[in-house]
Amino acid sequence: MMMSAGIQSWFRWAGYPYELAARIRMSCYERGWCRTQRLPRPVISVGNLTVGGTGKTPVVMYLVERLEAQGKRVGILSRGYRRRSTTPQLLVSDGRRVLVGPDEAGDEPYLIARRCPQAVVAVGADRYALGQWVLSRWPVDCFVLDDGFQHVQLHRDVNLLLVDATDLSGLGAGLPVGRLREPLSAAARASVVLITRVHQPSDAEPVWRRLQAACPTLPPPVCVGFPAEGFRRVGTDEPGPLTAFRGRSALLFSGIGNAASFRSLVTGVGMTVIDHLVFPDHVHYTPAMVEAVRARARTGGADVLVTTEKDADKVAPYLTGADVCWAVRLGTKILSGQDRLEVLLRLDQEQKQASHA
Repeated sequence: MMMSAGIQSWFRWAGYPYELAARIRMSCYERGWCRTQRLPRPVISVGNLTVGGTGKTPVVMYLVERLEAQGKRVGILSRGYRRRSTTPQLLVSDGRRVLVGPDEAGDEPYLIARRCPQAVVAVGADRYALGQWVLSRWPVDCFVLDDGFQHVQLHRDVNLLLVDATDLSGLGAGLPVGRLREPLSAAARASVVLITRVHQPSDAEPVWRRLQAACPTLPPPVCVGFPAEGFRRVGTDEPGPLTAFRGRSALLFSGIGNAASFRSLVTGVGMTVIDHLVFPDHVHYTPAMVEAVRARARTGGADVLVTTEKDADKVAPYLTGADVCWAVRLGTKILSGQDRLEVLLRLDQEQKQASHA
């Protein structure tokens, strides 16, 4: 439904206090009126300007893989959004085993811990206190800060900003009209912009032009794609190759920030999407919700249920042996700018400086 010009104007005015508050908050840190705290290890932050999914979780997992290839032990600090536990600092993984489930940890930290078994993963609102807590217990060489672009109270050595190539409209206005958490000019804080959900570098041009108009001094972006690598049977570690799913009909269900990208991914594998149940991001599943999924699958005659890795372990307790449910496993592919990203990930010099601080 189209909004009238008057309603659109009212929403824009309603968004000004939010934008003003964001500007004032950032100005307080830039002027030194609010304190930025520094951990005694290098910090790489991954974040975005918009609400909704831009691919932070697969990028975090990619960074952990690259840092571990350098011989570093990585700690991951996350807020644990919508986790049900209330403890100020919660250890999700000690780098040997996952210690809590997705409801207690939050779905994204749990998935990261599952996919990055050698990383220490912890959640807490105060990421500086959380980092100090981790360092008091485990030897960590560097930290990856998940969803940290606005968490400016913690110093970061590398500041990665993710922007979704398929979400140009999300850059058009701040909350509540659009999806911007901050003005586009805030992109100037980024060490580099990663433009995500790109199939070829030219896909990045529209959002890059928008960012350059707001921040002319930004360095060239890194272009990132998230190809499907395979499937995993929900509730097990049984793998499924992409070829086994081509031509099959699927009932999709998901509770993520960008449901349209998930549907596009599945159709790109060669599956026929019968229906797609879209739940709120970070949803906590219930038996009734899972029964609704089953009912829609029966009505549509779907061969299989397909969901995301983020949803898989949250829904697993409510599935039965009769449910044929698979999760798509995503990879991260750097399409351009890999050399510049690798330079930023060479933390040896920063770590030496921090150890003598």
